[in-house]
Amino acid sequence: MKTLSLDLRERILSAYDSEQGSREEIGRRFRVSTGMVKKLLQQRRHRGDIAPQHHRSGRKPMLVEAHRLRLNELVKQKPDITLTEMRAALQLDCSLPAIHYVLVAMGLTYKKRLSMRASRLALTSPGPAKSGLGAKPALIPPDSSSSTKPRPRRT
Repeated sequence: MKTLSLDLRERILSAYDSEQGSREEIGRRFRVSTGMVKKLLQQRRHRGDIAPQHHRSGRKPMLVEAHRLRLNELVKQKPDITLTEMRAALQLDCSLPAIHYVLVAMGLTYKKRLSMRASRLALTSPGPAKSGLGAKPALIPPDSSSSTKPRPRRT
């Protein structure tokens, strides 16, 4: 939702101050919600101005300065700490990417996986695949090509 311009805010409040209708009527007249009219009145009463508050919009961070200090201590104490260990030590129900982004912003690194033996001892790839259906390299002539068209001969 877009922020209301300062001009529209002033016109809404001047209409209310000159008693040109109730909050609901003024809201319908200026095509804003009744809640917006109430918010403007409350903001003027509490803050003394009616300017938009852009700095307060958006989701608030779960990891505040105290958590950042604790993360810094954890990394200093145990440099090879994993993200899951950090989350457990902070006793927070936040996502691993949230911790990752905080660490990146702080310029810290972390260990990406646990210190344990690899779960598979075999290679992840068995090696280069054989061409064709079980064809052996000795049976394929050296001048042949794997494409369907024959390769032009050099002259």
